[in-house]
Order: sequence, then structure tokens, then C-alpha cells
Amino acid sequence: MTEHVVIVGGGTGGTVLANDLADRLEPELDAGDVRVTLVNDDPDHVYKPVWLYVPFGQRELGDGRRALDDLVDDAIDLRIDRVSDIDTEARRLRFRGNSPPVGYDHLVLATGSTLEPDRIPGLAEAGHDYYSESGATDLRDELLAFTDGDLVLSVIGTPHMCPAAPLEFVFMADDWLRERGLREDVDITYTYPIQRVHGNPHIAEWARPLMEERDIRTETFFNAEAIDPEAETITSMEGTELEYDLLVAIPPHAGVDLIEEAGLGDDGWVDVDRRTLEAEAAENVYALGDTADTGVPNAGSVAHYQAGVVGQRLASEIRGRPATATYDGKTLCFIETGMDAASFVEFDYENPPSPAPPSEKLHWSKLAYNESYWLTARGLL
Repeated sequence: MTEHVVIVGGGTGGTVLANDLADRLEPELDAGDVRVTLVNDDPDHVYKPVWLYVPFGQRELGDGRRALDDLVDDAIDLRIDRVSDIDTEARRLRFRGNSPPVGYDHLVLATGSTLEPDRIPGLAEAGHDYYSESGATDLRDELLAFTDGDLVLSVIGTPHMCPAAPLEFVFMADDWLRERGLREDVDITYTYPIQRVHGNPHIAEWARPLMEERDIRTETFFNAEAIDPEAETITSMEGTELEYDLLVAIPPHAGVDLIEEAGLGDDGWVDVDRRTLEAEAAENVYALGDTADTGVPNAGSVAHYQAGVVGQRLASEIRGRPATATYDGKTLCFIETGMDAASFVEFDYENPPSPAPPSEKLHWSKLAYNESYWLTARGLL
């Protein structure tokens, strides 16, 4: 009997895992003993880190898109569809429309994050972001026309995709405005919802002096409650009010509803064992990337490393062996500190981050990785 592995979500984690399994289970796939299906609701794979560069005119949206059928191994069944229901008891998935349900033996959820700006009154009307394609292009147009006033970057939603990106934006905006001779006419304010400038205390301790050197004002313990688009003010739950002329916000994030509806976790995140990535509430279900509630950053590198672990565990299970591979929390991230300099961090569950001194070399290393990312998605790096 053919064992069926279904991966839901064609982002970094899902795509890397599909290609990993195509290689790891090649004999079983060729023999018809195993079938792997990747389900995604978009025919394209999107590399979201590109969006950070779009507002500054350094990248186009097309630079972050590739057709999934060009990235995924031919041994994988690719299905462009939307899952509407997960029945973990019957091990069955339902799809939108009249498509028949599909059974699975092993399920991997890599459904990622969604943006929910409507949770904050006024945010959808007044706020700009670079966490979506439309947001990045709209922000590009606003930045090009922005010559003076108050630029406010407000981190509203935590956790959020790419935890370093808010810091990167204000560092890049500072540099970009200086290059154009506009920095003296623009005040930059950065807000964060806890009493430091980043969720990780080691990164916060590193970033705060850089922000002071750049004259980037910080407002910590600032939990945005409402935005008044007409008055151009943002008010926090703590009673602080900030004026802005250009508001860039990191919107609240959530997972997908079907995760919570399936009883796998709250707010669209799957409760998992943080080392095995197995779902706590159902057997034969894994989650990875943003979908897995492990406490590690919602970063692409995390999804990449977790995909390798899940791939090893699935191969062991399918071959009737004990699954021993575990995820150690490994995360790595380049952090842009301007338009031509970057830092780098690497850490795991046991070892905290220690950001490297910013350098032009690390900046070019990040750009080189962005260009080579498509090899990672194909499972070649």
C-alpha cells in the first residue's frame, strides 16, 4: 500500500521539504511505495525578504516570485488548491469547492503567517508595510514623495515574520535619507511593544546604541491601540500618542483558521514539540516554519533547517525505523544596518546570538544569498 505524505504550504519550509523528500525517498517514490503531494493556494513561490528592498527601489516584486512547478522536483505531486478542513481523526483533507477529500498517512503543515491590520482601528487606512507585495509598492511611492516630517516605524504585531526586518528598515531609511540629503528634515521614531527595541535581549542590546548613533528615536513599551488617519496620530494602550507624517507598521500576524478549527493550536499556530516538530494534539502531523509554535523567530532559515529535520524523521518513519532527528533551534540571519552594511547572527536553543560588527562584506553576503535563494528552494543548497 502506498504511503501518502501531504505537505500543505508552498513557502520556504514546504518547498524545501518537498524537494528534500524527493531526494531522500527516491527509491520509494520510484517504486510507487510512497507518494508526496505539495498543496499550495498560489501557483507561485514567494520569497518575502525581497519586499524589504522594494520601497528603496532596489528590487522589483517579480524578483521574489517563481513558479512552483519550476522549483519542485517532478517526483512530487503539485496541487494548486486551498485546504478548507483538516480531519486528523480520519486523516483526511477537504478542499474548497467540490473537490473530493484526500487522505494522508503523514501530514506536514507549513501554512505560514497572514497579516491582520484590521485588528487595529485605522491601521488598514493609514499604515504602510513591506510585509506584503501591495504594501511594499505603496510604501515605495510614499517614500519617493516624502521629503520632510515624522517617519514612524511601529512594531504592532509580535511575533511577526523576519524579526530583524523592522530594525533593518529604520537603519536603511536613515541611510537612504542621508544619501538624498533629507535626513535633517525627517525625524525617525521606532516603537516596540516591550521595554526594549527587539524581542531578543541580546539583539536589543546590540541595536540600541546603533539607533542612538543614528538619531533614531525609540519608544518602547508602546502597544498600538488605534490610529487616527485624519489627525495622523497613533495611540498606545499605555496612553502615549505619537504624531506621524508617514506611518510604517508591522501589522498583527496570525496563522490560518483551519489550524485552530482542527484543534491543533490557537490563532493559527500548531502546538508542537519544539525539538521533534510533531503536533501535540494529533498523531502523524508535523508543523514547521511560522506555523510551528516553537518560540524561535519566524525566519526563513528556521523553516529551512526544520524542513531537513522533518524530512529525516519522515524517511525514518516510512522505512519503519525510529525517528531520531531533532531540531536544535538553529537560526541564522543577516541584519542590514544601512544601504551598504550588514551584521550577522547565528544562535540556537542553547546559545544566544552575538551580532557581528556591521560590514560591507556582510551586506554583499546577504545580497548574494538573496540571489542564490532559489537554489535553496530547489534543495540544492
